[in-house]
Amino acid sequence: MTQDIRVTIDTAALRHNVATLRAAVAPARVMAVVKANAYGHGAVECARAFVDAGVDWLGVADLDEAVELREAGVTAPVLAWLHTPGETFERATAHDVTPAVSDVAQLEAAAAAGVRAVHLCVDTGLSRNGAVAAEWPEFFARAAALADRLPVEGVMTHLSNASPEEDGAQVAAFLSAIETLGGLGLEPRLRHVAASAAALHFADVGQGPVDMVRFGLAAYGLSPFPDRRAADLGLRPALTMRAPVTTVKRVPAGEGVSYGYVFRPERDTTIAIVPVGYSDGVDRAASDRASVTIGQRTYRVRGRIAMNALVIDVGDDPVEVGDEVVLFGDPALGHQGAEDWARAFDGITYEVVASLSARLPRSYA
Repeated sequence: MTQDIRVTIDTAALRHNVATLRAAVAPARVMAVVKANAYGHGAVECARAFVDAGVDWLGVADLDEAVELREAGVTAPVLAWLHTPGETFERATAHDVTPAVSDVAQLEAAAAAGVRAVHLCVDTGLSRNGAVAAEWPEFFARAAALADRLPVEGVMTHLSNASPEEDGAQVAAFLSAIETLGGLGLEPRLRHVAASAAALHFADVGQGPVDMVRFGLAAYGLSPFPDRRAADLGLRPALTMRAPVTTVKRVPAGEGVSYGYVFRPERDTTIAIVPVGYSDGVDRAASDRASVTIGQRTYRVRGRIAMNALVIDVGDDPVEVGDEVVLFGDPALGHQGAEDWARAFDGITYEVVASLSARLPRSYA
């Protein structure tokens, strides 16, 4: 019944978000990150919308995602930064994809593959991919030695969103890396940081030596902050998830509802079945906690969310089969937001959208 579930993406909202974020970090360039199927929004179509909105670069996690964009006809600059051991980078050369490399072995492989240019990834405190400070001397020296046939176009790091102070310390470490590169004669024209939260915390992140910012979640109109909604940041959520009511039935007081009978109504009530479940990416931990909307009314999800269905308690309201249920969308339109669902299962907004099954049909307006 996946055809009954409608995931719609408002491309005008995507364009609005790009404009808002660009203004926030001006005069820096902007990279829109479309990894993980564009955070559940659909990589190819969102990439096209972002390019139309004027982003300077697109970012993906790996070469598989980059090749998908190229094969769909996306020609904008694409950066990929996570690579499996032994990656030869031949696909990067064949599809004009720029790899970000994190160590000498990746640097050598990129040079051997005839890659057009690379970005150097440095770890300034996230402790994920990227060369740590102790590795910079060897890493940077080898990059300088190879620069004639493998230009260093950029240098990048990723901030931890731990606190403004700790992110500030990472920015300082990044500037130290840039200075070290300069001492070796390397002056990358693109020096860029992420993520959305850190970029929005630092009003002047796009000033001075940082000249590109990578935006992920915020580009889709969702807040990276647990205590601030998208509208507070001038952003518009682009994705709305809808499904129809497929069954309506009256349930007497005390009757168990769904698996495990974690919900038994205290009085006679009407329940409505919605054909969405955890196989579609709706987290089971939101059972008996999340809410949805029908029209202008909000209803609680009751009982355990199943693989292909969830139950809502509509009380005595006249809900009918075929009525449209909005699971989440834009709170400005009266819908539950992705933030509300995240709170319902003690998760984060990223999970709500990125977990949506790729098999769900998506439409773009």
